[in-house]
Amino acid sequence: MNKNIIVYIATSLDGYIAKENGAVDWLLGDSNNLNVDNGYNEFYSTIDTVVMGRTTYEQVINELSPDIWVYESKKCYVATTRKCEPDNRVEFITEDITGFIKNLKKQQGKDIWLVGGGKLIDQFIKQDLIDKYIITIIPTILGNGVPLFIGKNPEIKLKLIETKMVDGMVELTYVRR
Repeated sequence: MNKNIIVYIATSLDGYIAKENGAVDWLLGDSNNLNVDNGYNEFYSTIDTVVMGRTTYEQVINELSPDIWVYESKKCYVATTRKCEPDNRVEFITEDITGFIKNLKKQQGKDIWLVGGGKLIDQFIKQDLIDKYIITIIPTILGNGVPLFIGKNPEIKLKLIETKMVDGMVELTYVRR
């Protein structure tokens, strides 16, 4: 059975995944309760591979979690066009990332989490390679920032298979029809 490529991401009510400067300090929603079970651990147990763009990778190691690598038990790939300092926690992919992940998808194992950012997700949307979208709507309007959907996408018909409401946030899970 092939692995699924899953986008598991939060967005503002107006469709942004980060502020213009990349900040994600608004992600907690309306309560700022850090102990809310939002289903992350359950989701995380279904994947064995993490894919992210270089900007997201740098945000993780420099801002969000500089002291601990949060994807320790997963195979991690970083899509980049630039030369990066070696990091034994990840493999940098400078070739066609969508082709690379298509091949990974054929391997046995758990699913693949397409973490972000927006440009990387956009490449996968444009080629209709995403099998499942798990999108959490945060009750915040940012007004501008990094959009989840950049535009000029193909028509992709989806089916809503699950909704959850947690602490003022709504999680929507879609699969291809």
